[in-house]
Amino acid sequence: MRIPGLGGEVLRRAGGTPVNLPGGEIFTALQTGSIDATEWVGPYNDLAFGLYQAAKNYYYPGWHEPGTTLEAIFNKQSFEALPADLREIVLMACRTVNANMLAEYTARNQAALETLVNDHGVQLRRFPDDVLRRLKQLSDEVLAEIATQDALARKIYESQLAFLKQVRKWHDVSELAYFQARDLAT
Repeated sequence: MRIPGLGGEVLRRAGGTPVNLPGGEIFTALQTGSIDATEWVGPYNDLAFGLYQAAKNYYYPGWHEPGTTLEAIFNKQSFEALPADLREIVLMACRTVNANMLAEYTARNQAALETLVNDHGVQLRRFPDDVLRRLKQLSDEVLAEIATQDALARKIYESQLAFLKQVRKWHDVSELAYFQARDLAT
C-alpha cells in the first residue's frame, strides 16, 4: 500500500508492506499492480487522479490521518528578522489559507464521493471495527515509542494526548451530539 510516514509504520506492524510513492506515480502503480492500495488526500483529489479506474473499493475512515493541513516553511532567521507586524501578517495568511483549504475540501469531498460511487461504480466500505481497534492500538504504540526518543517528542506527544482528551469531550456534546440529534429528525 502506498502510505508514507507514521501510517506506513502502523501498516507495517499490522503485516502490510508500506510503499512511499509521489502522487504522480500512484495511478500507474495501482493500475499495474505494483501496489494493491493507496491513501491519498480524499475523494476530491482521488477523483481528479482517476484512481477509480484502477481501484473500485473506497475504505473509510482515514484512520491514519484525520484531516489534511498545509504547511509553510520559512528560514527562521529571515522570518524573525521581519518586523512584528509583518510576521503576524505572514502567520495570519498561513492560517487563512489553511482554513480556506479545509472549507473547500469539506465542500468538494462529498460531491466527489457521490460521483465516485454513483457515476464510477466505486464501492464505499467501512473498515470493520476490529480492524480499526487494531490500527488504533498499533498507532498508539508507534506514537508512544516515538515519544521516548527525545524530550521534544515526549512534550509534543503529551500535549497531543491532553488536547485530544479535551477536544473529544467537547465534541461529544457539540458536533457529535448535533449530528446525532439531526439524524433523529430524519
